[in-house]
Amino acid sequence: MTPAVAAAAAVAGAAALIVWLRRRFAVIDVDGPSMQPTLYEGDRVLVRRRPVRRVRTGDIVVVESKVRPGTRRGPGVAASAGRSLSGRTWVIKRAAAVPGDPVPASVAASLPSGAESPVPDGHLLVLGDNATRSLDSRHYGYLRSDGVLGVVVRHLHGNADTG
Repeated sequence: MTPAVAAAAAVAGAAALIVWLRRRFAVIDVDGPSMQPTLYEGDRVLVRRRPVRRVRTGDIVVVESKVRPGTRRGPGVAASAGRSLSGRTWVIKRAAAVPGDPVPASVAASLPSGAESPVPDGHLLVLGDNATRSLDSRHYGYLRSDGVLGVVVRHLHGNADTG
């Protein structure tokens, strides 16, 4: 194999690896205080793309926002807590209940009367770790499970690293 062919093969292999990694993982910047003290604005996390059937209660998930950026809900809480990826707005929250789980009492009181328990198929409930500064399922109810990007698997860097 000539050096030019070997170099081309290496470049093609590297490109294939990058495509493979991008299909399985995403790097997301945290925007907003809703996940403090677990994650802070400016932190960066590695997300493994996962369908909702692979999400467990307690996982930190990235999910498509039900509320559009710039919308205000509640006392001074802005809904723009996510970044654009593929033209969609994403938020980072903790999975409070996945399909089949009972609806947590902290969310049940804010759901419309007649809301289903357990959580119906195709939906999930999410909460921010910072309850007083989070726009989450207590405000907008169930999220569609097809809006799940994935599960946070690693904190990469950011404010939490500086102590």
